[in-house]
Amino acid sequence: MQKLLPPRLFLLTIGLMLASRWLWPIALLVPMPFNWLGLVIGIAGLAVAISSARHFRQMGTNIMTFGQPDRLVISGWFRWSRNPMYLGFGLSLLGIALLLGAAISNLVLVIAFVIIVDRWYIAFEERAMLAKFGEQYSAYQAQTRRWI
Repeated sequence: MQKLLPPRLFLLTIGLMLASRWLWPIALLVPMPFNWLGLVIGIAGLAVAISSARHFRQMGTNIMTFGQPDRLVISGWFRWSRNPMYLGFGLSLLGIALLLGAAISNLVLVIAFVIIVDRWYIAFEERAMLAKFGEQYSAYQAQTRRWI
């Protein structure tokens, strides 16, 4: 069985947000033109996620969630967040939710995405990082927040 990788979960969440907005066109919490702020937040989130992924590639390390870690990256966005790619995905989803008018269903989907990422992907990755890098990763955890 193929594993659900984070970018696929991100795209699935966007699809669910669009579907819920179309299927249940309820009152908007964020009216036009204020919803356009979501575009700025969404683009900023994508920029963080993409630049973090590029930094991983530049450092020559494995980016696959379920692969074995081969290098501890603590530079770039990783100085401020242990998970800037996930942070970027979450910000992008929040931006899309705002752009769509921030219907409650979309905000629930953003929260669900963050919880799944935090409890499943990040928990898995941090166990692997601790097993591979031990005290070095523990020190990084102590000085750098998980999200922001």
